[in-house]
Amino acid sequence: MTDQSSTRSEDRPHRHRISVQDYHRMAEEGLLGTGARFELIEGAIFDMAPAGDSHRRIVHRLDELLRQAVGAQGIVRRHASLRLGSDSEPQPDLTVLRARADGYHTAPPTASDTLLVIEVSDATWHYDHDTKVPFYARHGIAEVWLFDLTSATVHFFRGLTGGQYTDESATENPGLTFLPGLTDVAVDLAAVFPSR
Repeated sequence: MTDQSSTRSEDRPHRHRISVQDYHRMAEEGLLGTGARFELIEGAIFDMAPAGDSHRRIVHRLDELLRQAVGAQGIVRRHASLRLGSDSEPQPDLTVLRARADGYHTAPPTASDTLLVIEVSDATWHYDHDTKVPFYARHGIAEVWLFDLTSATVHFFRGLTGGQYTDESATENPGLTFLPGLTDVAVDLAAVFPSR
């Protein structure tokens, strides 16, 4: 008698993972379309949701605050790719990177270059929280801040251990918050949500 459960699992189709090289080649050939935004997460291409007005305002405000606070100690990038392994190139809303003389023009930043990733969520909350935050942890991003615009709440993911964040907290009243990996650099997150 054949073990049907093992036969069935072997008969399942395997997902074909796209490499970063293939992903770039597809973009260069125009296979991903023009004007649309995508990101590569562990070999799968994801459409990025169009940003609404609130999302754009919050990202812009955070960008201003971070650039003022970080100064020459690091580099702040908005909607720029990170290279996380051979099959992943996400585009976080904001990243704070270690300072590098070439400004990351000769090679894309990796997890070891990344001090902080920020995602701003409205309609994308489940994708950002359930897919991207654990993905960032698995790939060694030290800290993630997730701004939930629906509830006007900031979620902090810290304490990276064994590919997971062990310290998760959330607040509706964010205040002065220190940035990881930089000496005495803090931003006042109370200024982010417009109703406060």
